[in-house]
Amino acid sequence: PKNENCVEEILETVGLTDKADAYPRSLSGGMRRRLMIGKAMVHRPPILILDEPTAGVDVALRQSLWKEIRKLNDAGVTIILTTHYLEEAEAMCDTLAIVNKGQVVAEGQTSEMLSKLDKKELIISLENDDADKIKLDGIDLTVMNKSLIKISFKPSEINEGIIIEKIYNSGAKIKTINSKEPDLEELFLEITNEN
Repeated sequence: PKNENCVEEILETVGLTDKADAYPRSLSGGMRRRLMIGKAMVHRPPILILDEPTAGVDVALRQSLWKEIRKLNDAGVTIILTTHYLEEAEAMCDTLAIVNKGQVVAEGQTSEMLSKLDKKELIISLENDDADKIKLDGIDLTVMNKSLIKISFKPSEINEGIIIEKIYNSGAKIKTINSKEPDLEELFLEITNEN
């Protein structure tokens, strides 16, 4: 009885409140996965090991589960997670290990590992159809259409401000700039050499 509130909270978190009195055998495969996650959380363990916890669950439930997992982590619970969803690992993990063919090929703080990828992209929308006028020596520039360019560069070698200044000096006027930092998927591919 003293754990009843905890159980109700977990059932709500995993989206099984309406199935509280159901037998596990009567649940669908996705519901059984949610039940397994709830069972792991019910004792509020100091370490929680989750193996592909969100595989096969819908987006709303995935967000609800991650919200609860973040709360547990903030409360001091260590979460060990295995996942093939790299964007999920990037968003959730402070430290990660990349496993390829059964071997740990890289490990460390997520932010430090991502910063080792010395890459950045700028997608620049121009006010006029001036893309062909822009000449940037030594910088990888792709004209996507008459008013849209993509620039790829290494932040360690050139400052973003210098690139923007060169574009202005060429006579083009910038409408918008979107930057893209490298993500965990790019890091994985670079480390495992799987292009």
